[in-house]
Amino acid sequence: MSDRPVQITRRHFGATCTMSLGSLCVSAVMPWRDAAASELATVHASQVNPRIKRVIFLFMHGGPSHVDTFDYKPLLARDDGQPLPFDLPPNIDAVPKLLNGPWKFKQRGESGLWVSSLLPEMAKEADSLCVIRSMHTRGQSHGQAVGMINTGSDNFVRPSVGAWVSYALGSGHPDLPAHVAIGPATAHGGPRNYGAAFLPAMHQATVIGSNGKFGDGKIAHLNGPVENGLVQQRFDLVNALNKRHLNSSGPDREIEGAIEAVDLADRMRRSAPEVFDLSQESAQLQAAYGIGQKTTDSFGRSCLLARRLAEAGVRFITVSSGQVWDQHGNLESGHNKNAAATDLPIAELIRDLKRRGLWDETMIVWGGEFGRTPVVQGKNGRDHNPQGFSMVLSGGGVKPGFAYGETDDYGYYAFQDRVHVHDLHATLLHLLGVDHERLTFRYAGRDFRLTDVHGRVVHDILV
Repeated sequence: MSDRPVQITRRHFGATCTMSLGSLCVSAVMPWRDAAASELATVHASQVNPRIKRVIFLFMHGGPSHVDTFDYKPLLARDDGQPLPFDLPPNIDAVPKLLNGPWKFKQRGESGLWVSSLLPEMAKEADSLCVIRSMHTRGQSHGQAVGMINTGSDNFVRPSVGAWVSYALGSGHPDLPAHVAIGPATAHGGPRNYGAAFLPAMHQATVIGSNGKFGDGKIAHLNGPVENGLVQQRFDLVNALNKRHLNSSGPDREIEGAIEAVDLADRMRRSAPEVFDLSQESAQLQAAYGIGQKTTDSFGRSCLLARRLAEAGVRFITVSSGQVWDQHGNLESGHNKNAAATDLPIAELIRDLKRRGLWDETMIVWGGEFGRTPVVQGKNGRDHNPQGFSMVLSGGGVKPGFAYGETDDYGYYAFQDRVHVHDLHATLLHLLGVDHERLTFRYAGRDFRLTDVHGRVVHDILV
């Protein structure tokens, strides 16, 4: 190399300085390229002792009708067919004529909780249910509302609730993921609803089946003999390539996350098959979940696997019904079909957790992305209703046989003790022992959290 000094013209100086300044700007908004920023900017410390160890989210995709399940409205029954006595909210494609559903409400159990005849098996467990009847959310469309309930955002790509829980607490099993999604949808955001977004990749869900279907109940690409030397060589090769890439690029969150994810997948090959083997359960228990019956087989398998995963230490499990609860027409036949497929497995899941001493340390969440209108759409359907709907909790830390909040006299708007989706997320984190305001991750120059700048813990439902 020549020792002669480099001659710098004004043009060369201007060009190189401009590029350098641009590089500095890009670096400022790409903190994952910075070694210091690769440290997780978060506080995981609990503000209270955790009351539960895990969450099972039974996602009724499409939006079950709250006024036909858990929100009894005597005036809706009395005024069936009459005009709605107040204005419809915007963007509603419905006739302002009240529609009472065909199912009868009855007070159940010792608590007297109102549950309709649509869900007879869940009604038997009324004294174990805590119903929030004053939920509201953002998003008139499925895509928006599904994003809200699963990620806390109606329009941006953000980490899913399960990813945040995984990031905060890790898995309760050294060789299993903290986050599993069973039968997740491919529409309305698809993978973003169980993804990790800017969190390390290992926090995205391990997926079983799709669109409400259990499938073969196995983890894709992890089949085959555990001692298969060729499979092990492939894992070793991928890890070696990732590590070489990391060494050449410097600290990088995405590469580090990929290395962790591949390493977890390698360990799962040895531990997951036993947990996923439903044949280890008795024929009597499988029948109790509805396995072997055409109507309930798929969802029954999903719920039984959810219990096995919970027992093994998985922190957050989503079981999706598929987008079947969207009855813009044919309300009665549609809701009857959906309830028949899910009601029995859900009730048995509650009973099974109790028998095994897991119910007090588990939180079951039942509900959709929104509810349905108390007015008719078309001839016999209901439109979307994010203004007011119900969510059902069951498990440790919440009051059993308890109803919280109210919608108006016809079930349209949440108006008393309103609970936003951000509040629900804050409460679930609180039950897990995590402060939703302190659980943050620095990305693109700011600290993000599941509840954004919102959310409050709903202490009134806690024991």
